[in-house]
Amino acid sequence: MDTLHTEPHVALIVEDEQYVRELAGALLEETELDVVEVETAEAALAYLKEQGGEVAMMFVDVRLPGEMDGVQLAKAACTLWPTMRIVLTSGDPDAASDDLPDCVTFMPKPWRGLDLLVQAERAIRDPQPPVT
Repeated sequence: MDTLHTEPHVALIVEDEQYVRELAGALLEETELDVVEVETAEAALAYLKEQGGEVAMMFVDVRLPGEMDGVQLAKAACTLWPTMRIVLTSGDPDAASDDLPDCVTFMPKPWRGLDLLVQAERAIRDPQPPVT
């Protein structure tokens, strides 16, 4: 097992709609980030428990199947991995009014590919500062 500290280099996409997940994945594959795609918040948490330190950015839909939605996942990730950039997306404009933590950026659907790439670039070049 490699014990060397590596910079976060993964974009984790959490989206239940296959087309949207694949589109975001195809866009993010054009960046320096390695892309991991999952359909549920539970699958995302399982991945984060194993590889959370490697995730630079998480792109999360608000509405997800399962027990946990995207807002709950984003709040948990902000607490456990405070330097991760989190982009929350939804077709429901009211989803942004949920008291989102500072580490979460809201991007309404339909989002533009360029906006997603800008967020990925920020995740690579300017990680969230740890909460003090």
